[in-house]
Amino acid sequence: QVQLVESGGGLVQAGGSLRLSCAASGRTFSAYTMGWFRQASGEEREFVVAITSSGLSTSYKDSVKGRFTVSRDNAKNTLYLQMDSLKAENTAVYYCAAATVGLPRDKNGYPYWGRGTQVTVSS
Repeated sequence: QVQLVESGGGLVQAGGSLRLSCAASGRTFSAYTMGWFRQASGEEREFVVAITSSGLSTSYKDSVKGRFTVSRDNAKNTLYLQMDSLKAENTAVYYCAAATVGLPRDKNGYPYWGRGTQVTVSS
């Protein structure tokens, strides 16, 4: 299995940017589809973006298209999420997750999860 550790969260003003990282260890990172999810206080965990093992295909939540960019560096076993033009409603704990098949948007498609990193956007 793969172990995932997120970093890069913090407090930022609305309109600002953050870059999240997810470091993977264990089994071959390049074999996994990777996803970012988020969970705001009192809300369900929701899909943000996914990227295939090769990095050639992505799938974004509509509300983040044009503002968030997912990428991965398989040589460094690291997944990234560049978040620009942040809004207060983007405040949440952000999780990275690994899937073995497809490009799922459902959290149930991801058997491996990190512990999350808090992103707080002040308005």
